[in-house]
Amino acid sequence: MPKYLLAHDLGTSGNKATLFTTDGTLVGSSVSSYGTKYYHDNWAEQNPEDWWKAVCASTRSMMKGINPEDICAVAFSGQMMGCLCVDRKGTPLFPSIIWADMRAQKEEQEIREKIGARNFFETTGHRPGASYSLAKFMWLREHYPDVYRSTYKILNAKDYMVFKLTGQFYTDYSDATGTNAFDIRRFEWSDHILEAVGIPREVFPEAVESTRVVGEVTKEAGELCGLKAGTPVVMGAGDGGCGALGAGCIKSDMTYCCMGTSAWIAHMSDKLVLDDDMKLVNWAHAVPGLVSVNGTMQCAGTSYKWMKDNLCQEECQKAQQQGRSIYEVIDETIESAAPGCNGLYYVPYLCGERCPRWDAYAKGGFYGLKMEHTHKEMVRSVVEGIGLNMRVILDIMRRYVRIDHMSVMGGLVRSKANLQILADTLNTELGILNYYDEATSVGAAVLAGVGSGALKGFEEVDKFSWNVDFCKPNPDNRAVYDKMLSFFDKTYDLMKPIYDAL
Repeated sequence: MPKYLLAHDLGTSGNKATLFTTDGTLVGSSVSSYGTKYYHDNWAEQNPEDWWKAVCASTRSMMKGINPEDICAVAFSGQMMGCLCVDRKGTPLFPSIIWADMRAQKEEQEIREKIGARNFFETTGHRPGASYSLAKFMWLREHYPDVYRSTYKILNAKDYMVFKLTGQFYTDYSDATGTNAFDIRRFEWSDHILEAVGIPREVFPEAVESTRVVGEVTKEAGELCGLKAGTPVVMGAGDGGCGALGAGCIKSDMTYCCMGTSAWIAHMSDKLVLDDDMKLVNWAHAVPGLVSVNGTMQCAGTSYKWMKDNLCQEECQKAQQQGRSIYEVIDETIESAAPGCNGLYYVPYLCGERCPRWDAYAKGGFYGLKMEHTHKEMVRSVVEGIGLNMRVILDIMRRYVRIDHMSVMGGLVRSKANLQILADTLNTELGILNYYDEATSVGAAVLAGVGSGALKGFEEVDKFSWNVDFCKPNPDNRAVYDKMLSFFDKTYDLMKPIYDAL
C-alpha cells in the first residue's frame, strides 16, 4: 500500500490541501477559500478561524478513500509577515494583520530611528518595514493596549495551524526572518532590536528548523479534520521557503520566480547578499545552510484580479455564454493587443510597494493613455506592468549575482500569454515546472517527508518537481520592453511627491 505526505498551503485567498505519495506522485488537491477584509486604503486582515475551517474542510476532502494510517506526516506552507496575537490558550485576540497590510508606517519610522536602517538591515537581512510582524505588533501596542498586554505569542498563519493540530507554539526560521525581529546571522531572536523598541522576546515562539517534528495531531484535531491522532506534524516553512524547495532550488546559485498574489524572484546563496541600497531581502531557506535572496513586489496577481474584476466584464460575459474559462478569453484579449500597447503602461502599486520602492504610499496607475487606446491595450498593459516591475527587481539582483535562467511557478503563468510577456519583459529563459500551482505544496510535502524520515533527503524533490518545457524571450518583443523600461522605472521617482500627498 502507498504511503502519503499531506501538504497544506495557506495562501491569501484560501488553503490548499495536497496529497502526494512518498514516490512523488500527486494524488490530488482540494482548496477551501476564505476572505480578506481590505479597508482604510492599505489595511488587510483575516479571521484566523477561517484558516482552521479551511484546513479541516480541505483535509476531509483529501482524505476520502485514504486510510489515515497511511499518512506519514503533515506539514505546512503559509503566507508570511503576518501578526496574529494569541493568549496562553491559543485564542486569537485580534484579527490577523496579514502581509499585505501597510498601516504601521509610524512604527516603521520608529524602528529606523532607534536602530538605524543599515544596522537593522545587516542584522535581519531586511529593511525595517510596515509590512513586517514587528511594526504591526508595535501598532497594536499603540492602538489596542489590551490586546498587546494579553498577547502570549505572535504567530504566522502556518504557526497557528500547527498549534491547532498539536497544541504547541513554534515557528520556523523562514517565517522568523519575516518578522523583522530575527537575527539572520545567528538564527535567533534579536535582543538588540527588541530591547530598542521595547518588545519582550517572550512573545515570539521558539524558532526551529523547517523539518522539525513539532508534535502530533491531537485527538480533538484529528476528529475535526479526519486525521489519525498521533500523526506527526512537521513545522514546514513560509511560502517563500516552500516555494524555493518545491521549485527544486536546493543548492547555491539556483533561481526561481513565483508569480502569485504577490510575486518574487529568489536566488539561493550560501551567504547573505546585503546590497548597497537595501532593496533586496534575505530569508532563511527551508534547506539548512542556504539563504534565499529575494526581491518581492506587492501586487502581481492582485493587479491581475483587479483588472479581471473591473475591466473584463465583456470577457466574463463571453466566457459564460460560450462555457469557456474567463482566463482563456482574457488571454485572447491580451494577444490581440500589440506588445508595448502603443505607449500605454501600467504601474502595479495598488497596496503600496515592497521591492524596489519600499514605499507604503505608492499608488498604481495607467500612464500614456490617449484617445486612440482601447480596452485590449488597457488589459494587456496590466500584465506588462507586472512584468516590467519584476524586470526592475531582476536588474537589481543581477548587480550582485548571476542569473541566466530561472524556473517559474504561480497562477499567473498558467496563461501562455502571461508567460510569454514575463519572459519578454525579463529577457530571461524561463523553465516551466510540471506543476504551476503546486510548488509550495511540493515544498511542504518534501519537508514532511524529510522531517518524518519518509524521504532520505532534500534531493528527493526531483521525484516531485522538474522543468517540463522552456519559454524563451521573443527578440522583437524584448526590444519593445527594453525601451519601455526606462520611463516605467522613472515614473515612481517623478510621481512620489504626488503619492505622498494623496
